[in-house]
Amino acid sequence: MKNRSVLLITGGSRGIGAATARLAASRGYDVCLSYASRPEAAEEVAAEVRAAGGRGLAVRADCGRAEDIDGLFAVLDAEFGRLDVLVNNAGYLDRAAPIEEITAERLARLFAVNVAGCFLCARQAVLRMAPRHGGRGGAIVTVSSRAASLGGTGGLIDYAATKGALDTFTIGLAKELAGDGIRVNAVRPGLVDTDIHENSGVPGRMAQLVPSVPLGRAGTAEEVAEAILWLASDAASYCTGMLLDVAGGR
Repeated sequence: MKNRSVLLITGGSRGIGAATARLAASRGYDVCLSYASRPEAAEEVAAEVRAAGGRGLAVRADCGRAEDIDGLFAVLDAEFGRLDVLVNNAGYLDRAAPIEEITAERLARLFAVNVAGCFLCARQAVLRMAPRHGGRGGAIVTVSSRAASLGGTGGLIDYAATKGALDTFTIGLAKELAGDGIRVNAVRPGLVDTDIHENSGVPGRMAQLVPSVPLGRAGTAEEVAEAILWLASDAASYCTGMLLDVAGGR
């Protein structure tokens, strides 16, 4: 078990994060997952990782707080001693609102979690993965969104803007780290059946959007997890700086 690759996923207690943790365990990874709330759900996912034969650990860390990110990686070092894959998945979605109602405080929280948190987690990952820091290379996969291209209409333009920033971040970081043996890619889920839609405060949002999806249905967290694990694997060894849409054609 000590030689298993280690995958760290932020926001791993539910939805795409939890599905990715479970799939990673089935593919032979040890998994460290962070959560900001819902400790019981996070521990349940970690227990499933352990039941699959890997080491699984849930760590409380709000990815909108730099000190929490530092603490998360300190626990990773102490408990696992290595890092092979970072999945930047933690994200924040506020209630749908028009531009007139978007406040500085709301923007600060959105960008702290969705953008700054990804930057800071990637920074910590590079300090462990890059050969110049004693690492062996690795992979970083960021969970962006099709909203980055579609604009997040319907009161979610601020959320979409954070995901647009992540797309630019992915492309730029991939170029910066290519010589270090660290591949950087992103998945861009479209309409996916997870409870994040409840946060938007729009009743029936999923049902309203399904007709706009060419495949005629919402995706599943497991389908997105498959794309994440592919990008993290050697099967994607010639892929970096890629934005992979998992969106049913929308």
